[in-house]
Amino acid sequence: MSAVARPRSNRWAGHWAVVLLMIGLGCMALGLSGLVRADEWDQAKRMHDRIAGVPPDDATLVSMHDDLVASQPITAAMRATNHPAFYSVTLKNLAAPWTNRDQSVFVPFNDYTATVIGMVLQNRDFREILYGDVLYVGNPALGLPSYSNSDNDHYERMEELGIDLKANLVFRSQSSMTGIPSSAIAGVMTTRAAAQAFFIMGTNRAMFRFTMRNHLCRDMEQVHDTSRSPDRIRQDVSRSPGGDSRTFLNNCIGCHSGMDPMAQAFAYYDFVHDVAADPEGISGTITYNDVGTIDPITGTQVVSKYFNNAVNFAPGFATPDDEWNNYWRAGPNAVLGWDSALPGAGNGAKRMGQELAHSEAFASCQVTKVFQNVCLRSPADSADRAQIDAMVASFGASGHSLRQVFAESAAYCRGN
Repeated sequence: MSAVARPRSNRWAGHWAVVLLMIGLGCMALGLSGLVRADEWDQAKRMHDRIAGVPPDDATLVSMHDDLVASQPITAAMRATNHPAFYSVTLKNLAAPWTNRDQSVFVPFNDYTATVIGMVLQNRDFREILYGDVLYVGNPALGLPSYSNSDNDHYERMEELGIDLKANLVFRSQSSMTGIPSSAIAGVMTTRAAAQAFFIMGTNRAMFRFTMRNHLCRDMEQVHDTSRSPDRIRQDVSRSPGGDSRTFLNNCIGCHSGMDPMAQAFAYYDFVHDVAADPEGISGTITYNDVGTIDPITGTQVVSKYFNNAVNFAPGFATPDDEWNNYWRAGPNAVLGWDSALPGAGNGAKRMGQELAHSEAFASCQVTKVFQNVCLRSPADSADRAQIDAMVASFGASGHSLRQVFAESAAYCRGN
């Protein structure tokens, strides 16, 4: 009997071992399932936080979670771009440093920033930021101060009231608001805020330099090229700084040979203000010398600042008009990817802005800035660089929608 009892006991022992194993595996499966669900909840919240800067409400979180479960992370991210804070906080903070020489986010809300936000809100071709006849203002029904060429009251009042930008930004043609002809409107470059920052005094080169920094992610030293012809370098640049011509040949020429022919596009623009009473131009006004408007000093449409310090090198280039030429289409800066469908030369800021905005460098710059903003880091490895390349292609395929870039960046970085 004992011989029979032993195997019976072993049989039941084995049975219970299997049962316990199955129970254990089931618990593990449930635990893993719970982890998957928790991870997707966490990813949804992270995506919303990164895009909008605030947590999602319950309904949005559930929808984003369900999108992720269905393997639709872009759809989930797009839901986050519907939150008003994406426009009033994220985009505002992204664009504000582009509007001032200090590159500070702590500046008043203005027409440059509002126009960037409005273009993303309405999914406009973001390249038009440098050449479109575009401007965004507050809804007239809000009773705000009128848009003005000589103050920023309209936008500062919107900021004081905490106006919902998503619901209350309204498109206007910039020319209809400023009186500058549409042919001379160049997106944010001809907004009042940009003029106050980059046309104020100086030689108008600042507008070109900061546009390159903000929208092509290149400062002048990064496009330094001493192999271009110096024939368009203005008279104010000494050919022998400190008595040494080598300084000009090895340094100055590297920036000015490319910058001066491009900055000639701004030859008819100025920002007029009382320098003594209002040195920062708080009440200043952007001006444009249209056909028939003659500068009293130059005797042409060209504003007098283009002849500042002309005695530094009198044989230098004397600006006759606003004809620009992109010398960087050849040489090392051809790597910026200029559009072969464009002529690479023309008249005025609008056409020059199009030259910049249609470059590969412009697209890569916008994508990289959004990636850094959403992922909270710069691209670091081959996977990140491949993602940047993919988003640049998608940016073009989407009609250059910056919202799409935000969504794709958030989807890529949702797990980290």
